[in-house]
Amino acid sequence: MKKTTLFLVLACLTTALQAQTKDFFQQIKTEKVASDPSVEWKNFGPGMSGYCEEFWNHPTDANVMFMGPDMHVSYGTWDNGKSWHSLKDHDGLGHDMKRVLDIEFSLQNPDYGMAIDWNGWVFETLDRGRTWKKTTELGGSHKDVNIDPNDPKSFEKGWYYEQEGTRLSELAVDPTDDNIWYAGAGDFWNVKSNHRSAANPNGIFFKYAAYGCIYKSTDKGRTWKKITKGLHEKTDVGKIIVNPKNNRHIVMATNFGLMRSTDGGLSWKKGGKGLPNNLPRDLTSYYDPRTNEFVLYLVDQTVYEDKGNTVSAKGGVFKSTDGGKSWKNITGNLYFDMTALHSNAEVDRFHKTMGYWFGTSKSESKKKFTTLPSKTLPVFNRLVVNPLNKDEIYVSYNRKHDFTFGPGDVWRSLDGGKTWITCARYGAYWKGNKDLDYWKSRNNPTGTNIEFAHLQTYMDGIAGSSGNRMMSIAPNGNLYIGIDQQTLRSTDKGMTWQQIDDYETSPGSNKWIGRGGSNLPGRFMLLETGIKNRRLLCSGEHGLWQTTDLEGWPDKQAVAVEQIEGQVHDHSGNHGAHSISTVAVHPNDPNTIFILSWRQEHRGKLRKTTDGGKTWTNIATIFEADNNSWQGLAPQNSLLIDPNSPDTMYFCSTSRKISEIGGGKPEKLTKGGYGFYRSFDGGHTWELSNTGFHKNASVRRIIMHPDQPETLYAALNDKNGGLYISKDKGSNWVKMTIPSVINSVNNVFIDRNTKDILISTGQRSGTYEEGGVWRSTDNGKTWQQIFKAPFVWQAETSPLDPKLIVLSVAGQQVSMSGKFMNPGIYLSTDDGKSWKKINKGLGQPDKMVDVKPDPYNKDVLWCAGWGSGWFISYLNGSTDGWAQ
Repeated sequence: MKKTTLFLVLACLTTALQAQTKDFFQQIKTEKVASDPSVEWKNFGPGMSGYCEEFWNHPTDANVMFMGPDMHVSYGTWDNGKSWHSLKDHDGLGHDMKRVLDIEFSLQNPDYGMAIDWNGWVFETLDRGRTWKKTTELGGSHKDVNIDPNDPKSFEKGWYYEQEGTRLSELAVDPTDDNIWYAGAGDFWNVKSNHRSAANPNGIFFKYAAYGCIYKSTDKGRTWKKITKGLHEKTDVGKIIVNPKNNRHIVMATNFGLMRSTDGGLSWKKGGKGLPNNLPRDLTSYYDPRTNEFVLYLVDQTVYEDKGNTVSAKGGVFKSTDGGKSWKNITGNLYFDMTALHSNAEVDRFHKTMGYWFGTSKSESKKKFTTLPSKTLPVFNRLVVNPLNKDEIYVSYNRKHDFTFGPGDVWRSLDGGKTWITCARYGAYWKGNKDLDYWKSRNNPTGTNIEFAHLQTYMDGIAGSSGNRMMSIAPNGNLYIGIDQQTLRSTDKGMTWQQIDDYETSPGSNKWIGRGGSNLPGRFMLLETGIKNRRLLCSGEHGLWQTTDLEGWPDKQAVAVEQIEGQVHDHSGNHGAHSISTVAVHPNDPNTIFILSWRQEHRGKLRKTTDGGKTWTNIATIFEADNNSWQGLAPQNSLLIDPNSPDTMYFCSTSRKISEIGGGKPEKLTKGGYGFYRSFDGGHTWELSNTGFHKNASVRRIIMHPDQPETLYAALNDKNGGLYISKDKGSNWVKMTIPSVINSVNNVFIDRNTKDILISTGQRSGTYEEGGVWRSTDNGKTWQQIFKAPFVWQAETSPLDPKLIVLSVAGQQVSMSGKFMNPGIYLSTDDGKSWKKINKGLGQPDKMVDVKPDPYNKDVLWCAGWGSGWFISYLNGSTDGWAQ
């Protein structure tokens, strides 16, 4: 072939390839593209490891359940909790189903259901909750806008999180006709913030919530009618129940009392005859279709009265057999004697509750109420009844987030409310079998009866302060609660409880395999740790984990993990570090590990172990701030150790927190600052070294040149950011020349084989043109864009094959979501010439905070979700496990 002909052929191929690439990027910008089905991510947890705000049981299928954790994810199970799967559209924009507030299903068609999330968005399912489609937006004046939720431009018209008047709190379906649905306005179930007191008996009101109305649909949610007749303008709806004997009769629990309707919800009148306070906290029902018996149950807000040096309590549990017209007290012996409880923690919580209720303080309550009440009630906020037994009733409270007190977390009656016992028991009080005579006199079991996963040590030692966030009951009578950061089930009427978040590889191993429903904030992953099959995984709130052996677990592709820092070390008054931001291993000793923490225990300190995580010590305090320990300090990233001089260490503290758990402005520090840190004595002392950076620079990542450890690169992600280089261990920084369109560099990576430099660029509110992934093959002299997207957090190549590239594309702010339709993880196996989206199985495709190819197994990828734990995927149809 002649040279001229060859050049023409190559030119044509290049032009065709460029056109194909251009078409691909234009497509992913403007329309949703499906993920490659051959690559599926498996969430290996660990388990829940987070707070489950809500839980729902399918009304007729006991194998189907749903949970709504607080980290913007939602999960369902269709095999009775053996495995959990994300409800979110993994190819969507990430804003759907991210904080679900209610899910309800038809009693005529078990596959049909609806859900509402905290934006006031309504979703519909036709397949028993496996997939969901957004149908409308309720709440707020935006209802006057004709919004098609399937039109990308609707994002420019719609109302979003914490915009005024959008939040709804309740969803209900007519049990006799699934064409008829009701939605109630408000933020009733916000137990963290919506507290009641003597001064505010109707609760707290928030700008982002809708109030004073319900919505009714008679055509399965295609259209909705707003109803206000008879409702106070600040009505906050907690529960709506349609009478199955007469669907025109409806009862509703609200912050302004029990409301009744006799015309299908079109108008309302206040009911509640027989309720001492008529301030419902929860409402539920029992119906027997064989006998047509319909019973309502209600828990009333506890109201405290000042009796001089003590207080009285009025409230309790009530039932109605006439459709809510009148109520009978079934509180029975639910009252308890504070003078019989030898628990400083409960006495402290009692005074905290009284201080809030009377508008003073805990210390003022201790001074005034010197005599503890011998008959009192806590503030209950959840109530369920067994659908198979009207006399089996449960009430619960949340001691961590509500203002309440008392032993146990769930109280149970098996005789219709005559007698009650506390049936969910954990912590030092119950483990120590305190006050045995008192509990014996009440026929109440003692001792602990809850099996936790990795939290067991922590939960055994605390003073009952974790709180129960939710409670739900299945059609077969199985009961579900959420204490601290575990989802728990009882199949024996509360006699025992087992977590359903994780599998243990063998009894007592403390090695856990997540079932897929993780709410853990996944952070940085270190895959090369000096031990071939050990990967170190950082998490928010749950410490440091390492991969471990499966102990014969039948699924070879599963991942087992064990915690080596965190709750596992919470004992004897000491606590491990809970929120780990970054980790590094000594290059000459794999048992010597360093970690940095940005919040909670040991925040702002460099922590070290020399025995592989068995024991830890703090060797430096780098940051301090005048705020609460549960709040953050400066986020820390990229902890590095010079392999030639291990006493030389580096990291960066980031002021523009684009992927952190708590965003917003940088914290004001009383010790430490923002930028590049270095140590020359093994981490004992540190200095900021920002010479050469521009003013107010935000250093998000740093990297060490693989062949020249003294040469460092820094990615600056502020709005005037860029790429910087230092050739003298960070003493001086020089800004490198990169394409002028780039405003923010989020990550920098150097391929160890080719020495190519990859930078990930863009902003949450930036333009499509400024973002993407750029590569330099000549040490930064020239740059070529190999991926286009407005906001890319990370790009890395495989240590085994530089042509294999993975990257994480973040979602933009909600108002700009329609401008780029395909956030998530992308893979190229041909050096960036072609790309495929690989989101299948991800719970948060719009915010994957870390993604990496495995350093030893070319067929394995790892990633971490902002609030959904860690994931693994296998390429090329691999059926082997990840460990080599």
